[in-house]
Amino acid sequence: MPRIDPVAELAANVAVPFEHAFAMPSSVYTSKEFLAVEEERIFAKSWLCVGRADSLDGPGAYLTTEVAGEPIIVLRDAKGALRAMSNVCRHRMSTLLDGRGTVRVITCPYHAWTYSLDGSLRGAPAMEMNGSFCKESSGLSSVRCVDWKGWIMLTLDPDLAEPSEIYSEVDDLVGYLDMASYRETFREEHRWNTNWKILAENFMESYHLPVCHAGTIGGASRLKDMVCPEGFANFNFHHILKADSVPLALAHPSNTVLEGDDRRRTWLLAIYPSLMITLTPGYFWYLSLRPDGPDHVKILYGGGLSPDFLADPDAEAHLAALKTLLDEVNAEDKGCTEKVWKGMQSRFAKPGPLSHLERPNYEFAQWLSRMVSTG
Repeated sequence: MPRIDPVAELAANVAVPFEHAFAMPSSVYTSKEFLAVEEERIFAKSWLCVGRADSLDGPGAYLTTEVAGEPIIVLRDAKGALRAMSNVCRHRMSTLLDGRGTVRVITCPYHAWTYSLDGSLRGAPAMEMNGSFCKESSGLSSVRCVDWKGWIMLTLDPDLAEPSEIYSEVDDLVGYLDMASYRETFREEHRWNTNWKILAENFMESYHLPVCHAGTIGGASRLKDMVCPEGFANFNFHHILKADSVPLALAHPSNTVLEGDDRRRTWLLAIYPSLMITLTPGYFWYLSLRPDGPDHVKILYGGGLSPDFLADPDAEAHLAALKTLLDEVNAEDKGCTEKVWKGMQSRFAKPGPLSHLERPNYEFAQWLSRMVSTG
């Protein structure tokens, strides 16, 4: 039996026009070899979100993460600037920090080498007799890190254009909402038994809402009213006009800037490769995805409020109700996407034709194919 090349299979899949398109072949999800290509050509060469900038609220506040297998520290330095650096000691290569917290210095748990918040080596016990030791050249390697509209974005690629350039069209769509002014009120980490692309695609289309979310938001979703416009080179989007049933999804009564439908428009942005944002005049929530093998995805799940609702005395009660709803919606998505992964293991698993409501999935597949076919 000839060996399947998922990269070539995906290229053939996206070579047809959208009106005749099929879902991506199962090998693109199940192949360990394809995942290795994704790590090298997508996750090591893209901007990846590790949360909101306001979650690091003072000097020494830090979080740890991994980018394409690289352990990374993101923190506020002594002057409050956002920085990212390797989370690997320059001595015997132990990882340095875990989780989240606040530190005055970074201390290696193995031999107590210490680093300042700018990554420079501050102290190294019992190294005075080694003639090759140079304190000035033993700092932690820096990693590119920017605050893009309130999102902490990292990349391992030293030559990649800035997010403001790559995702410039985002401003044309949602610049009037000023994402940077929203504040995060919850942040959680989850791990589901599905491929990262299955969850990404699930966010990109609302075709599944009436059935997958029958217990929550599905009843308010009508297929005939859904529109999926063409996306852009590095992200896709769609939007929904919300009714009055979720007050936080609407502009606050005190808001005198937003007018007409903009007061009730919800935006869904899929920022390639793996940042999924739901943005409304009152709140936002997001998923930032990382593959954990072909069969699991690590999920950073967070959300928060616009400035108007943060100042509302009833905002906490509104947010509690909203968080309950979002958790229920997430639970439904978990069930649906894990079933898709299970089905892909079948010998009978073959991709079917796409609905006109799945244009974002087709565009995502095109982007994936371009990325894995180069480099």
